[in-house]
Amino acid sequence: MPFCSKCGAELPGGAAFCARCGAGATPGTVSPPVTGSSGLTPNVAAMLSYLLGFITGIVFLVLEPYRHDRFVRFHAFQSIFYSVAYLVVWIIYSRLLVLGLFSPYTFAFVIGLVSLIWILVSLAAFLFWLFLMFKAYNGEKFSIPFIGEIAAKQAG
Repeated sequence: MPFCSKCGAELPGGAAFCARCGAGATPGTVSPPVTGSSGLTPNVAAMLSYLLGFITGIVFLVLEPYRHDRFVRFHAFQSIFYSVAYLVVWIIYSRLLVLGLFSPYTFAFVIGLVSLIWILVSLAAFLFWLFLMFKAYNGEKFSIPFIGEIAAKQAG
């Protein structure tokens, strides 16, 4: 029985397109995509590398079946670098908040402004994190400007 080369779904005999993802059937495809010992396909492993930020990024760089897959490595490195960038932004925010605490004239204004900006930045970062997971699950190599270039170099 043939399998879809994009998503791994089983194709009925003589199907020209995959019913699950719509990809064209590749003649001669007779086995499902290679999975690791845990049964994860590369797209699921890449998506999960974003789940807990740099922690799961490092885990997927160390796990044997996935550390040799360039797609998973790219997303794992990108997850690590994205998490570090978010951590740097959080440190800057906390320093601005401390500066606002020691400003006697603009205390409420600075705290309110910095807190509002932080809420918006956090919401944007969360939505972008979900977007990265979605792209990885769909098998797409979405590259974040600057961070993605470094991740691609590290992934090989």
